[in-house]
Parts: sequence; structure tokens; C-alpha cells
Amino acid sequence: MSVYLKQIEQLVELQKVDDAIFTVKKELTQAPRELHDLEQRFAASEEQRNKVMDKLTHIQEQQKRLSLEIDDDSVRIKKSKSKLMQVGNTREYHAMMREMDSMEKLNRTREEEKVALLEELQLQNDALAEIDRTYGALKAELEVKRESLQERLDKAAARLADLERSRANAGSEVPQPVFMRYEFIRRRLEHPVIVPVEEGVCSGCHIAIPPQAFIELQRGQQILSCPNCQRLIYWCEHFKAPEEPEEAKKPTPLHD
Repeated sequence: MSVYLKQIEQLVELQKVDDAIFTVKKELTQAPRELHDLEQRFAASEEQRNKVMDKLTHIQEQQKRLSLEIDDDSVRIKKSKSKLMQVGNTREYHAMMREMDSMEKLNRTREEEKVALLEELQLQNDALAEIDRTYGALKAELEVKRESLQERLDKAAARLADLERSRANAGSEVPQPVFMRYEFIRRRLEHPVIVPVEEGVCSGCHIAIPPQAFIELQRGQQILSCPNCQRLIYWCEHFKAPEEPEEAKKPTPLHD
């Protein structure tokens, strides 16, 4: 194997370790973010639930108030009817009749309000049942995620420590000037640093390599960068296993 191919191979191995490190670091960032997002969803569901609960409490209080008012006025109407026969003059009689009529009308209005409140109560109870299904599922999921978060973080941290050691070993295999070039690019570009060129296209930025640069890449004499994204590049064909000759692929005939 030429020096060029050996160096590319070493860089690719280093990139594999960096790929794993990238994934683990993403996990360390993503796990708390997932918990935070779930907590926000749960908080929104809880707020929605509390609003419905407040509405239900308000409706029940209104129902209780109306029932008390109806009962109070019903008692007053009954007492007025008892006194009606004892009224001494027509004016007082008509005054009591108007008062009783007014209370009866008011009670009929209250009964209608109670019917409307009963319908609203059913709607809010249905809404609460729907919310509770989501609320309960989110609460259970949140409890599990909270319990597992630290375990996920601990595992990821241990994995990262192992990978950092592997990276130190992989980096030591790469010649220092080449390694420094790799590190320079890694600090300034998005992951990854070194990518293959397939069918004349950089797999990092998915833009075609200029023909002259592609010819140089195929020669395999020096480590090149993509003119567009500046990542290190190599020709994928340099690392393909040679195909078997057609004769070797044919099955050996059986002899009698």
C-alpha cells in the first residue's frame, strides 16, 4: 500500500472514532433536551387540564347557588300562598300575587340555567376525559424518562471516555502534519472531516468535483480537499476490494 493510501486509511479510521464521538455527544445533548421538551408538553397539558377543572368547579358552584336560590324562593312562595288567604284587602292581595308570580318566573329562569349548566358540565367532563388520556400518558412517560435520564447520561459519558482514549490511539497513528491538518478542518467545519468522492461527487457537500481535481484525486499522490466544502476527500475506488476474475467465479465442473 502506498504512503498516500495508508494515510487516507488512518484518517478514515480516525473519522470513524470521531463519528462515534459525534453520536455520543449528540446523545448527551439530546437526552436532557428530550426531557425538557416532554416537561413542556406535560406542563401545557396540565395547564389545559387545570383550566377545565376550574371551569367544572365554577359550574358546580353556579349549580349549587341556583339550587339554593330556587329552594329559598320556593319556600317563600309556599309561605306567601299560605298568607294569601289571610290578606285583608284587594291591593295587598294583588301585590302578593305579583311578588309570587315574579318569584315563580325567576325560578323558571333558574331551572333553565340549571339545564344549560348541566349540558356545559357534560361538555367539560368529556373534555376532561379526553385531556386526561393525554395527561396520564405524558405523566407516565415523563416519570420513566426522568428515571432513565441519569442512566442514559452515565452510559454516554462512560462511552465517551472510552472513545476519547480510542481517538488518542487512532490519532497517534496519523503523521503529525496530516493530523494537524485534519484537526484544523475539524475545528472549523461541520462533521465529518474526511469523505469519499463517488462518481465524481463529494459525499460531504454533494457537489461535483472539478474534472482536473478529480483526475488528481484518482492519481492518489497527495491528500486533497473538496474545492467547495473544504473537507478532506478520497476516491472511493481506491478502497474497493478487487473483483474476482470471471473464470474464478465459474463453478468447478464435477468429474465422473
